This record gives sequence, C-alpha cells and structure tokens, in this order.
Amino acid sequence: MVEFLTGAMAPLMFSALVAFLLLGYPVAFALAANGLIFGLIGMELGLLRPELFQALPERVFGIMQNDTLLAIPFFTFMGLILERSGMAEDLLDTIGQLFGPLRGGLAYAVIFVGALLAATTGVVAASVISMGLISLPIMLRYGYDRRLATGVIAASGTLAQIIPPSLVLIVMADQLGRSVGDMYAGALFPGLVLTGLYAAYVIGFAMIDPKAAPALPPEARTLRGMKLLVRVCVALVPPLVLIFLVLGTIFLGIATPTEGGAMGAVGALVLAMLKRKLSWALMRQAMDSTAKLSTFVMFILIGSTVWGLVFRGVDGDLWVEHLLTGLPGGVIGFLIVVNILVFLLAFFLDFFELAFIIVPLLAPVAEKMGIDLIWFGVLLSVNMQTSFMHPPFGFALFFLRSVAPRQDYVDKITKKKIAGITTGQIYWGAVPFVCIQLVMVAIVLAFPDLVLAGIDRAPDVDLENFQFEVPQTDYSEPPPPIFPGMEQPDTGAPDPADDIMRQLQQNQ
Repeated sequence: MVEFLTGAMAPLMFSALVAFLLLGYPVAFALAANGLIFGLIGMELGLLRPELFQALPERVFGIMQNDTLLAIPFFTFMGLILERSGMAEDLLDTIGQLFGPLRGGLAYAVIFVGALLAATTGVVAASVISMGLISLPIMLRYGYDRRLATGVIAASGTLAQIIPPSLVLIVMADQLGRSVGDMYAGALFPGLVLTGLYAAYVIGFAMIDPKAAPALPPEARTLRGMKLLVRVCVALVPPLVLIFLVLGTIFLGIATPTEGGAMGAVGALVLAMLKRKLSWALMRQAMDSTAKLSTFVMFILIGSTVWGLVFRGVDGDLWVEHLLTGLPGGVIGFLIVVNILVFLLAFFLDFFELAFIIVPLLAPVAEKMGIDLIWFGVLLSVNMQTSFMHPPFGFALFFLRSVAPRQDYVDKITKKKIAGITTGQIYWGAVPFVCIQLVMVAIVLAFPDLVLAGIDRAPDVDLENFQFEVPQTDYSEPPPPIFPGMEQPDTGAPDPADDIMRQLQQNQ
C-alpha cells in the first residue's frame, strides 16, 4: 500500500482535486486543502521534507507584490463605471439606428457594440447585462428569432474575454510568465476575426430565414441623414478615446498594462462625470464589486500556489510531462488533446479555475516542445472562452437569464403581448456560437501568424552558424606597459623567462 501511494501520489492528488471541485467546494479552499493534505501525506511517506512548506510565505508575498495583477482591479473598476455611465445605451441606440435598414441590423449592432464594450470594459458581466437589458426587448418587439437574439447577445458579451484589455489575458500572461502587452497584441487579431465570424453567422441566418432577423420598420428609424451621422460620431468618440487611452498607450510602449488600466479607470470616472452619472452610490457599488472580484482572484491564486508547490514536490510536473509528451502525433497530437481536454473541463470549470489549475501544468510541457507560449496562451484563451457559453454552467448564459423576461409582458411601444424567454431558448441559442468559437480555435491552430504577426520579436540568432570575430594581435612587438612611467630599466641581465622558454624548447 505504501509503495502504491508513493508511486501514484501525483495522479491521486490530481484526482482528489477534481473530486473536491465536483463536490462543489469553493475552488480556492479546495486547492489549498488538497495541497496541505497531500503535503502531510507526502511527509509521512518520506517523499517531502517539512522545509517545503517554509517556501509558502515567500510565494504568497511574491503574489501580493506582483505589479501585473494590479491591472485586474483597475480594469474591473473601469468596466463597472462604464456600465453605469450610459455609454452602452448610447452606443446601442445609435448603432442600432445605423444598421436598422439591414436585415439583422439589430444583431449587427449588438456584435459591433459588444466588440467596442470589450475593448473598453473587459468584463463579460457588464457587456451581457447591458445589452440584455437594452437590446433584447427591442429585438423581441420586432420579431427576432429568440434563439438568435439571446445567442448573439451572450456571444458578443464574451468578446470581452479575448479582445484586450481582457482580464482573462492578464491572468493568462501571469500564469505563462509572459508580457501582458505581448498577450494583448497577440489576441487582438483573433478577437477581431471572431467578431467577423459572428457577423457572418447573422448574415447567413438572415438569408436563410429573413423573418427571423427583420430590418427595423421605417417608423422605428427616428434618426436619418446628418442627424444620424452626428449622433453616431458623438456616441463613438468617448469609447474610441478610452480605447486609445488604454490600448494605444500600451501598444505604443508609453504605459504598462497596469498604468494603462489606471488611466482607463480615471477616464471612466471622467466620462461618467461628464454624463452626470457619477455619484457616491455608484462609486461605492463599483468599488465593492471590484474588491470582491480582486479578492476572488487572489484567493484562487494563493490556493493554486499551495497546490502547485506540493504537486511539483511529488514530481507531478514530471508525471504530466511524460503523460503528454508520450502522445502520438508529436506537437500536433499534444495540441489536439490539450484543446479537447480544456473544452471538456470548461463544462464544469470557469476560466479562472482553468487558468490557475490547468495552465501551469501545460505551459512547461508546451515550452519544452518548442511551442511559443504567447500563441499557446491565446489559443487556450479562445478555447476557454467557451466556458462562458457552455450549457448548463456558462456564466454569460446566467447573466442573460437574470435580465431576460421570464413571464409574458406587454410591450410599452406596440402595446402587444410578448412571450417571455425560456432557459431552453437561451441554451439552444448559445450552441451555434460555441461551434463558431471552436472554429476559431481551429483557425488559430492552422494560422499561427494570426497571433504572432502582431508581436514585436527580437531578431532570431542562428546558433549553428554563429561566429565570433576576434581581432588579430601582432605579438612581434612588446606589449605596452600596464602602468606607463613605471617601466623596468634595461640592465642587460638575461631575463629568467627566456631561460625557462629555452629549456622547454630543448626538452621538446
């Protein structure tokens, strides 16, 4: 029994963690408790020394001193302030009028505004709730298919997880030990391509079933001509300025992601003040939610540190490495298996849990196999994005369910009775967009330059053809004195070094 426990400590530890999570224990405490329990078992079996746990305080202090993680509360606070500043309402109203004459115009507006909100807020909840409250009643009013309406709102909200400044990418960069700026630059093009795929799906849906995605009737288009153009410009200027303030300064190298997040938070406060929406109640609510999310992330990170320390102490990293490097197909086989594993785990775990538990186990193996970790991180982020859309535990679906009407209601404009939204309609509406996200995973796999093209790389060095060039030295002349002015006078006596060299030559 002892020999079995000693040899199978790593897989037993991983299996116990999965069991803890499936039983519904809080992730942070499940991670820490699992690490401590197996650490004590390992010390009893002689696999670990008590000094191992003495490294924990230093690791916790290292987490608290990590400047990169400061970006999380800044971007969270910025998103919460913007959610309540009225920016989403203005954008959806004006962009909806702009795309109104097109079939599926409201759906295009939701996707476009979802991308803009993603580039300013970086928070899924803010995007989904805002668009669910504003756009869903209008789409239902004019006869949109319920599955299309709910699916496009939930999916557009999840763009906040892949389009910078995403909290997901900050955590991913921290776990991979890479620059947040590089992770942002690598994820920008895939995020825009994914936005285009959502729009292409709406185009196809509207062509197949025009009645399910109608254009706005003429009486609903209240803005036309120059008035519409002015309104659109006024609505777009604040988010575009904020995007440059955050992402522009980061990409240009003017600010770090943490500094960019701080400027974004200040910009959000200024925007709310200009719209006369800033109040003490708003500030208190935003700070309270920011503190809760930041504490949630930090506790999970501390718990994962305890678990990871013990897991590596029992050679769990070697077990994972041997398990994954022995897969058939080499690098391609590794990537396929990893993406299938992450996709299946996303049914039960959210992004933070996956990032803090799974990514630290996969990253060393990927790096040893020669895989670029920025590209690997973006690939996993696109895959983990499905965790927000998976029935039955997708958080984006829960956010939409919380604001979608459950019961029949009378529309305020048309005075017609409109049926409520069922949970099944929300789930079925998410399925096509989960498939689109998987298509995006395949695109990133097939075209790595989609990620790597946006990253500034140092010039590669060919180690096989690397040459040193040493300047030639003329040894016929005596070397200059080390200390000028202190040369030894020439006495005419033989130099002892000459005698030694002469004897060596004779012996040869």
